[in-house]
Amino acid sequence: MASIQKEILVNARPEKVWAALRDVGAVHVRVAPGFVVDTRMEDGARVVTFGNGMVARELIVDVDDEARRLVWAVVGGRLTHHNASVQVFADGKGGSRLLWIADLLPNALAGDIRQMIETAARVMKPTLERE
Repeated sequence: MASIQKEILVNARPEKVWAALRDVGAVHVRVAPGFVVDTRMEDGARVVTFGNGMVARELIVDVDDEARRLVWAVVGGRLTHHNASVQVFADGKGGSRLLWIADLLPNALAGDIRQMIETAARVMKPTLERE
């Protein structure tokens, strides 16, 4: 199983960053606009449309306000397994450190998913700093 970890440093308070991330139906507005162009909520899941036209159905596994951790799983498509989380930590200097972890199969798709995470991170950082 491939496991990808991405750390994103954000110059914004953890409470502010978490408020945007926990708003699972507004990822296309509050977290990664342009990278995600639409989010539609349906029965415990969000259907996310990416800027490249790809659509993913993401089951929302947990929104943990105490740990500031969001967990989701992609179902369907080319992936046989995909579980991901993003967690917000205080960086000790008034900002935030996000830790995004994605575990997936098949391993052959790890490069594609890693590239998507890198692209998303480049959009998320300035968006969350403006939020």
